[in-house]
Amino acid sequence: MFVALILFIAVVTALLYYRVSLFAGSVALLAATFVLSLFAGSMWWLFWLVLAGVAVLNYGPLRLTLLTRPVYGMLQKAMPPMSDTEREALEAGTTWWEKDLFSGHPDWARFQAIQPPTLSEAEQSFLDNEVETLCAMIDEWEVYQQHDLNEATWAYLKEQGFFGLIIPEEFGGRDFSPYAQSRIMSKIASRSITGAVTAMVPNSLGPGELLMKYGTEEQKQRWLPGLAKGEEIPCFGLTGPEVGSDAGAIPDTGVVCRGQFEGEEVVGLRLNFRKRWITLAPIATVVGLAFKLRDPDGLLGDPDKTDYGITCALLPADTDGVQIGTRHNPGTPFMNGPIIGRDVFIPLDWIIGGPEMAGRGWRMLIECLGVGRGISLPSLATASGEMNYLMVGAYSRIRRQFNMEVGKFEGVQEATADIAASAVTLEAMRELVTRGLQDGAPSVVTAMAKYHATELMRTSVNHGMDVVSGRAIQMGPRNFMAFAYRGVPVAITVEGANILTRSLMIFGQGAMRCHPYLFDEMQTLQEAGSEAGLRAFDGLLLRHLGHIFSNITRLKLFGFTASRFSPVPASADDFSRRWYQHLNHMSAALAVCADIALGVLGGELKRREMLSARLGDVHSQLFIACSLLKFREHEKRSEALDLHIDVAMALALFRAQTALLAYLENFPVRFLGATFRLACFPLGRIHKGPSDEQLRRLGNLIMEPNPVRELLASRIYLPQDAEDAVGRVERTYQTLLQVDDTWQRFLKAWGRGEVNGEDMDSALADAVSREVISEEAAAGIRQYDAMRFDCLLTDDFDSL
Repeated sequence: MFVALILFIAVVTALLYYRVSLFAGSVALLAATFVLSLFAGSMWWLFWLVLAGVAVLNYGPLRLTLLTRPVYGMLQKAMPPMSDTEREALEAGTTWWEKDLFSGHPDWARFQAIQPPTLSEAEQSFLDNEVETLCAMIDEWEVYQQHDLNEATWAYLKEQGFFGLIIPEEFGGRDFSPYAQSRIMSKIASRSITGAVTAMVPNSLGPGELLMKYGTEEQKQRWLPGLAKGEEIPCFGLTGPEVGSDAGAIPDTGVVCRGQFEGEEVVGLRLNFRKRWITLAPIATVVGLAFKLRDPDGLLGDPDKTDYGITCALLPADTDGVQIGTRHNPGTPFMNGPIIGRDVFIPLDWIIGGPEMAGRGWRMLIECLGVGRGISLPSLATASGEMNYLMVGAYSRIRRQFNMEVGKFEGVQEATADIAASAVTLEAMRELVTRGLQDGAPSVVTAMAKYHATELMRTSVNHGMDVVSGRAIQMGPRNFMAFAYRGVPVAITVEGANILTRSLMIFGQGAMRCHPYLFDEMQTLQEAGSEAGLRAFDGLLLRHLGHIFSNITRLKLFGFTASRFSPVPASADDFSRRWYQHLNHMSAALAVCADIALGVLGGELKRREMLSARLGDVHSQLFIACSLLKFREHEKRSEALDLHIDVAMALALFRAQTALLAYLENFPVRFLGATFRLACFPLGRIHKGPSDEQLRRLGNLIMEPNPVRELLASRIYLPQDAEDAVGRVERTYQTLLQVDDTWQRFLKAWGRGEVNGEDMDSALADAVSREVISEEAAAGIRQYDAMRFDCLLTDDFDSL
């Protein structure tokens, strides 16, 4: 009896875990139940129950009547109808590795096959030469004083093709990869956020990308060469006073009508619009515009279609009726301003893609926003994180309080360790995201990248301000922190405000795009009364049920065994093996909890933003953890890198666990929340976050020369000019490293009273006379001490 029971449990577990075919599974389950019943006569009821269930599942007409049709009808009533706008948003873009993580069963062989992005010879040369030259030309303090880049910088940006990085070579562009674009923007941003925003906008959402993907050949020939050479400066008008994140609510209109153009009467569009917060608008020569198109007179050829929806057009900035040129003040002095149009008439062929693309603007915007969202602001965030690592790490060693480097205080180390882990996380995430963009346009991944990169930037910069303290708040040419701090609000609000991105987009799109069955099921539910829809739903429902039960089985196994026997990539080593196994467990937990939310809450989940945001956090942190493991896999191994990755992984998994527990604790059906909390974590909380010892070690390491510091320094612009805000700190730090042994010996001797002196000079002289240090060493210390003191000073002005 006991052996039969164990065999029965093993068979059921294996069937669910491996998800065999319905017929094969039914035969095996019946056989196992029959054997169990033979050894335990009291269990025959189970055999007959299983037989009945197998009959219902395997006999199509019976299954349709007793299972599929009732579920289909119930869900049709519960689920709100899907609008065309929602469908286009969900269909836009592609899916990638994030879909595996959402499935509950990641294919690690597929993950192992993902190769890191690389730079071509031309891309590396551009970084080493043109970008280096551009960075050297920019003085960010001067930019803030003048509220603009200088004329020489503008000319260089145009002449060297910085506005045409994404444009194909046949039109005069550079046709660089997403990874190259990100590296270029990061390096510029490490020198000047203003310069980076100026360069990134034409290569993000804008006329260039829209024309390449959707433009007519005539439009491409007309505009792309000028955009590539910088002869045309583009902007794109999307947001307005009453529409920001909800782009579908655009109030701006375009009405198809007849009008005069170049002396002839033609069919065109009468536009009225009011756009705000449009980057490069004050100097733009060509304007991309999103508006809602109406054709009340059927002039486009379809008398039954009046409302076409969101449409995109391209028009010269000097078109009659367009008001452009004034500026907003976003705090960081990049060009940003309003565009207003009253009774602007344009011909139909100014619609991007021509008249046949009327009403297709929403999908165009979603796809192009997704690509830019994954490159532009994450690259800016990565630059800030890496610059913080270098500058705050150096400054926390240079600055002393209570006769000790401030970076050795544990309270400071808690902040600097987080800065260090964030910098590596940002670089790792950038590489995996841009690799995904090279393979397609994964909209969920880019939403994750935008939100989490800019939030890491916000936290890292705030930590840096805390550590550098008063030195960081006094504005002036010496300040190496303030400009990044002032740029944080821009990063977290544009290209989708972070609150919206987290609470609606990541899980909202992720559930539909990444779930193996949900989107297809939703489409069948729109076909009310359709037998074809019912039968399509029937097949999806069976597979969906198998998906749910197999994930629950995996979750229980992983929970009780701490996932120790779960599969890992062939490349996994002793360091990464356990992390991969933890990811197996959390992926299964995410998949199960997502299905609970979707099954119980249905359409109500749209309004349960705190719940959906937490599930999105779990999904995002699993992706971030994968990016860290992939980063370690292809970078040169070192103890320093392993410590950074270990701390960053501990943080990612801890944050994922925290989000999942918060989701379960607040689930509206308390019983289900408690039940699945036990299923997810039967042994209690698994992930504790990094230990104090790890934080101390990383807090010390960020102040030391190490392979990670060298790697991050190679990704940014690091000037050596002693009069530069960043160069001053870096030179002082490098000088400290040269004299540190004798500097520490001297300070200890002075502190213990073994050297006398009221000031540095007299103490050094006494130390030389007592042979504590040599005269040569004393000279080096004097030079360093002068640099150290100069490094601590802030700017002062005769007047403000």
